[in-house]
Amino acid sequence: MYPFTETGRFICERQDAALTTPGAASLFLTFCWKGARSAPAAPNPYPPPVGASISPDRIEEAAHVIDPVFLHSPQFVCEPLSERLGVITVLKVESINPIRSFKGRGADYLMHTLGDDSSRVVCASAGNFGQGMAYACRKRGRHITVFAAHTANPLKIDRMRALDAHVEVTGDDFDQAKDAAKRHAESRGDVYIEDGRIAAITEGAGTIALELGENEEPLDAIFVPLGNGALVNGIGTWIKHHSLETRVIAVCAQNAPAMALSFQARTPTRASSATIADGIAVRVPVPEAVDAMASTVDEVMLVSDDEMILAMRHLLSEAGLVVEPAGAVGVAAIAQRSQQLRGSRVAAILTGGNLTGEQIALWLGGRPTGARGRRGSPARPVVPAG
Repeated sequence: MYPFTETGRFICERQDAALTTPGAASLFLTFCWKGARSAPAAPNPYPPPVGASISPDRIEEAAHVIDPVFLHSPQFVCEPLSERLGVITVLKVESINPIRSFKGRGADYLMHTLGDDSSRVVCASAGNFGQGMAYACRKRGRHITVFAAHTANPLKIDRMRALDAHVEVTGDDFDQAKDAAKRHAESRGDVYIEDGRIAAITEGAGTIALELGENEEPLDAIFVPLGNGALVNGIGTWIKHHSLETRVIAVCAQNAPAMALSFQARTPTRASSATIADGIAVRVPVPEAVDAMASTVDEVMLVSDDEMILAMRHLLSEAGLVVEPAGAVGVAAIAQRSQQLRGSRVAAILTGGNLTGEQIALWLGGRPTGARGRRGSPARPVVPAG
């Protein structure tokens, strides 16, 4: 029996096909309807802990069904950057695809698992996940509404609309936009998709680790941008099953430390968010993602806005790559720890490259400045596991 809310709407759990079928993908979505008769409250089964439902087998399946345009992204040792840092640095470049970010992987695998379902889709996004969802929905003829905050990158909003998404701009930050998206889906009976809570999205992102594993030489560590946790949980799930010697190091913005604090406390912990890295500017953590990180992540580091900008400049000068702040945090973390890592072989996931002309001029053309033009503060210490 599905649980009812006090207002008569109910949330049900949907699981894709029969999980006993080889290769079947587990998918958990929220469906909301109005008008149902009230009933005594019951425990809400949605969603189960993400860590319990992420499957290495489905990560491998995803690698065979995701749109090839998002797969097999460039990965190489960047020798000039390695020399600068004193660390053998493999760059995994996720910005050379139609949406300039890794988000197409999880979005496309999610929509694959939905099959022929024609329900309208709703999500919230700082911009890159919305582009991924819009691309996947347009390919399948599905309608999607994306909620974005007034602070969202205007380039990302324009690109979502160019991909036929209906974009609602509301709220002062991503988490306020997410609340509005939930209310919208509930009022219309649409399918609400929350990045970080649905296994298929995490598994799609995990294909990055599978590709990194194709290198002949093992990695000592992988540095992964940490926003809502889908990427690091996908990568960590694969690594913990296939490369135990590789450490998974998540990287947060110093000025948006909610996920780092949550990892340290082992419970969702809210914190203010005032960083230039809009792609990882989380204020309200996803509980299921925090739970999963306990078994997928070895530690969390924090980097300042100034460190991100310096890393962006290194990537431009040493690799010829334009990377957005959230995508550069891995390189920033490697630079912060370069003395301890000297001689190690590590990878940085460059998750996106969506920058406006003004941002390129500001961050890549002048001296480093922090959020809203302030100089960033000194880096905070790492947050170790346990």
